[in-house]
Amino acid sequence: MSRSRRPGSLRVIAGSAGGRRLRSLPGLEVRPTLDRVKQAVFSSLGEELKGARFLDLFAGTGAVGIEALSRGARSVVFVDNSRRCCDVLRQNLEDCGLEERARVIQSDWESALVELRHPGEPFDIAYVDPPYSRTGEAQILEAAAGLTAPNGCLLFEHLLRNAPPERVGDRVRGRTAPYGQTAITWYLRANGVVDTPRGCP
Repeated sequence: MSRSRRPGSLRVIAGSAGGRRLRSLPGLEVRPTLDRVKQAVFSSLGEELKGARFLDLFAGTGAVGIEALSRGARSVVFVDNSRRCCDVLRQNLEDCGLEERARVIQSDWESALVELRHPGEPFDIAYVDPPYSRTGEAQILEAAAGLTAPNGCLLFEHLLRNAPPERVGDRVRGRTAPYGQTAITWYLRANGVVDTPRGCP
């Protein structure tokens, strides 16, 4: 779900909004994507992030997608089912001056991804970070992969101890990078030959 720490501790690392503090939510409704994880992910994406269409699925208060916008993504679609998270997310976008390149969808993931099939312009990068207790991750990843461009990049944040699916749609599991108890797995396109997607290591 959300990627926030205690109130006032979350920030944008780099780019046009670098150093900006982000609003958060107290309590167990949110959990963090650590700064070191964000830094590693965006360092791997590098220049491929510039001008990209980015999907932040289970966005929480928006730390990952806002980082993408700050670093030059053309646009970001944020999806989260929590009204409280989406309210804070919109405030964060406004505080950072990034709201014009963002779309916030308050909805369950399935309804949101159905809606995003139309008009059908694919995402260059999809970041999927479901609650760690959630089941059905393969179904979520397959749906997100279906909205990602053929040479696009699908990233999955999960608990290191939970082995991610080997295949999702037309993509196969690439490298998994561990960060303490958290891991990021990259999915690569597989059509007989594995292509190197945009930004994937």
